[in-house]
Amino acid sequence: MPEAIFLLGLSFLLVVVCLTILLLTAIPTFKELSKAANSIVRLADTLTRELPATLEAIRMTGLELSELSDELNQGAKNAGEAVKQVNDGIKGVRQGASSASIATKSAFAGIKAGIKSLGRSRRQRRADLYQENLRSDDLSIGDLDSSSEGEDNLSQEKLITPDDIRPKGFRGDLNPED
Repeated sequence: MPEAIFLLGLSFLLVVVCLTILLLTAIPTFKELSKAANSIVRLADTLTRELPATLEAIRMTGLELSELSDELNQGAKNAGEAVKQVNDGIKGVRQGASSASIATKSAFAGIKAGIKSLGRSRRQRRADLYQENLRSDDLSIGDLDSSSEGEDNLSQEKLITPDDIRPKGFRGDLNPED
């Protein structure tokens, strides 16, 4: 029995030594845990004070960016309209220049014809006018002077008969001899 008491005392001593070591190790750990808890409290306090202002600044920045993008879109739209107006103006100037060019050519042609007609007699002017009218109708003086036979030949050459249109095999089928 004395041996059992000795073993029980030894076991008790070992348990006390282990608990002492555990307690000595736990004290610094608990101090560090309390420091971490204090840091967390300070961080939470700082976030409570600073986070709403930061979030408001971020929201305002988003609103400003959307306003800037709207302004850029409007500016691009206005620039597109300005380019369109410039193009329309250029087209108008081109059309005006074309009209002015045609009017100038017509005026020079009229002046030229007037200068030519000043130097001619009245009878020659009428003959020239008659000749120009005939040319505008695609007839030449030589065509008018030709005999009536020449005109008949021209009209016969232009005349297309139904026989010219039909195929040759069909024309052979209608011979009276068959």
